[in-house]
Amino acid sequence: MKKKTVLFICVHNSARSQMAEAFLKSQGGEAFAVESAGLTPTRINPLVVEAMAEKGIDLSGATTQSAFDLFRQGRLFEYVITVCDDSKEKQCPVFPGLVHREHWPFADPSVLTGTHEEKMSGVRRIRDEIEQAVQAFVERFGKADAI
Repeated sequence: MKKKTVLFICVHNSARSQMAEAFLKSQGGEAFAVESAGLTPTRINPLVVEAMAEKGIDLSGATTQSAFDLFRQGRLFEYVITVCDDSKEKQCPVFPGLVHREHWPFADPSVLTGTHEEKMSGVRRIRDEIEQAVQAFVERFGKADAI
């Protein structure tokens, strides 16, 4: 079975794209080869690590990578999905080859304010929205012959 290659992109590869990658890895099984990257990668958001641990997914050892490095390496992906808010979506690189491009706009967890619990509440909401979007993606494209 040929795996579908998927790249999730956001601004820093610190939250939304990492969550989407982790959910697709856990829900999509062997049907997908998935990665995530950022326009200006930083480090994983600790609130995201905490929120994903609540779902049984460990991102504590995850690292970030640059979307532009993948582009320069000539990496090919069948699906490139931007998960940043609408204002950043047009900054994402266009990858070579036949690419199915989708844009799933999610709020940026790094701009949440308030107490730790208030910020966690926001991250949980974003996490759950991403999980639902990934579930819908798997339902649409989860079979080896569905494109």
